[in-house]
Amino acid sequence: MDQAEQLRNLVKKQNRQEHLARVITVTSGKGGVGKSNISLNLAIQFSRLRKKVVILDADFGLANIEVMLGIRPHYNLSDVIFRGRNVSEIITKGPGNIGFVSGGSGIHELANLNGDQLRILVNVMYQLDSIADIIIIDTGAGISDNVMEMILSSAEILLVATPEPASITDAYVLLKTLKTQEGYNKDSLKIRLLGNRTQSSEEGRELFDKLDSVVGKFLGMEMDYMGAVPYDSFLQKAVMKQRPVSLAFPNAPSSRAIQELAAILENRSGRRISNSTGGGLSGIFTKILRNHKR
Repeated sequence: MDQAEQLRNLVKKQNRQEHLARVITVTSGKGGVGKSNISLNLAIQFSRLRKKVVILDADFGLANIEVMLGIRPHYNLSDVIFRGRNVSEIITKGPGNIGFVSGGSGIHELANLNGDQLRILVNVMYQLDSIADIIIIDTGAGISDNVMEMILSSAEILLVATPEPASITDAYVLLKTLKTQEGYNKDSLKIRLLGNRTQSSEEGRELFDKLDSVVGKFLGMEMDYMGAVPYDSFLQKAVMKQRPVSLAFPNAPSSRAIQELAAILENRSGRRISNSTGGGLSGIFTKILRNHKR
């Protein structure tokens, strides 16, 4: 019995009926498009909607969320599995009543867990699912194996792109790469595009139309348009202060745009995955380990 099969059996044995968190995976085709800023401020806006939100910082090795907040976690996901820490110790309290978890050094360190470690991982995933209403996964940028495995295992993707030609091209490459992955199923993955650093709402719509037309024609994939976050000098000031713009400047154009994004996403509950097929964060990690073993 391989590791992924052990994990699936452990999940089934839990036979729990408790709440599974909604997971939104935020990604981008290239770095520097403001993906982590979107993740962080979206979490805060969801918290304002009275949701319990945890960010999983899966940009392994870079830890963007903690750098943006100026907060260094004492422990990460690996410390629970390998060093006996508990779940409450790896959730670092952030501003705006959110929490965040550092993923550690990467998915690959989870590839050779023994039976006891798998049981710990299952318990951690279920606890995080139970704690949070929404888990936002902030992936790395680009098409690395870690990023592809995370996206492929998710049900709801928020793809961030800017109007720059390089960003549009790299977003297309990410989707093209995703489609070639074994196990890709367009019916189980909702892809939503968010424009960032746009000069107008019209520019955001133009960005979507450009990408959507080629994605539909050459890849046969569908996307939803989630609007655009305008270029905003207040956001840059907030970054320098190491404070989320939603808290530092709540009436800034970017803050209002992300507030609207949270409201739209709240109304579109996403394509949920049933408990039988593996929902929540527990379902994502089960799929990751299964795909990793292929």
